[in-house]
Amino acid sequence: MTTPLADLGAHSTALEVVDGIDLTGRTVVVTGGASGIGIETARALASAGASVTIATRDLAAAERAAADVVGTTGNTQVRGAHLDLTDLDSVDAFVAAWEGPLDVLVNNAGVMDTPHRTTKHGWELQLATNHLGHFALTLGLHDALADADAARVVVVSSSGHGSSPVVLDDLMFERRAYDPGLAYGQSKTANVLFAVELTRRWADEGITADALMPGGIWTGLQKHWDPSHLEDLKRQTAGSGVVKTPEQGAATSVLLAVHPEVVGSGGRYFEDCHEAEVVDQIVDGVHGVRAYALDPDAARALWDRSVELLAEAGHPVR
Repeated sequence: MTTPLADLGAHSTALEVVDGIDLTGRTVVVTGGASGIGIETARALASAGASVTIATRDLAAAERAAADVVGTTGNTQVRGAHLDLTDLDSVDAFVAAWEGPLDVLVNNAGVMDTPHRTTKHGWELQLATNHLGHFALTLGLHDALADADAARVVVVSSSGHGSSPVVLDDLMFERRAYDPGLAYGQSKTANVLFAVELTRRWADEGITADALMPGGIWTGLQKHWDPSHLEDLKRQTAGSGVVKTPEQGAATSVLLAVHPEVVGSGGRYFEDCHEAEVVDQIVDGVHGVRAYALDPDAARALWDRSVELLAEAGHPVR
C-alpha cells in the first residue's frame, strides 16, 4: 500500500515515499546522480523496480554510483552515462543515444555559488548548468517523454531562488557586477519557471513538471563556500533537526516523480513532500516560494529566450 501524502513530511526518506509503489517497466534518468541526493533518488526509484540511468559529466563516477545502487537494491537495470550539461554537444549525444520512452526525467544536477566563469557559449556557469543544460536536455528528450504514459519532469530548485528573480535583460551578468549568490538564485528561479512553462506547453501531451526544494543538506554542492564558514554552520546545526540526510533530501524529488497523489498535475513548487506556500520572503532561509518564480508571463519569456540562446549557440530546437 502506498504511503498517503498526508503521512509524508520533512523527515520522510525517499525509500518511504516509494514504499508500496511498483515501477517495474518504467524508465528514469537522474542527472547528477553520482552522489548526494541524486544517488539516493536513483536508489529509491531503482528499489521500486525502475530502469535507471545515472547521467553525470564523470562517467567513471556514474558507473560507480550505478554499481552501488545495483548492490543495495538488487536491480540490475541501473547504468551510468556521460552527460556534461555545460557542453551542448554532450547533451545532443546523450539525447541521440536514448532509445524508447522515458517515464521520468529528474533534472537534479547543479552547481552553487561558483566563481565567475562562462562556458564556451559565453553563458554564466550556474545558469548554464542549472537551467540551460537541463532545458536543452529536456527539449531533446521531448519525444521520448511524449511516448511514455503520463511522463514526469522533476526539477530540483532551491529556496535560494528567493535571492533573485530571473533578470532577463542581463542573464549572464554582462552589465551588472557578478555575485555568486544572485547568480545561483537566478538559476534556481529559472528552474521553477521552467516547470511552470513546460507544463503549460506539454500537459496536453501527457508531460507535466514540478520543481522542488530538497531541504538543507550538506553535500558537495557547498564546495565553493569558505571552509571555515561551512564548518561553523555544520557545528551550529548539528543535532538541530534542521539539516536533512541525503535520503531525506531525495524524498521530495521521488515524490514528484512517482507518487500517485502528485502525478498528473504540474507547474508547482514543493518542499518537505508538500506544495509550498507563496511568501513575500523565504521563511528561515528555507521555506516558501516567491511569487515571481511561479509567474506564467516570466516563465513564457524565459522559455522563449532559452530557445533563442540555444539557436545562437548553434543548437536550434527541432
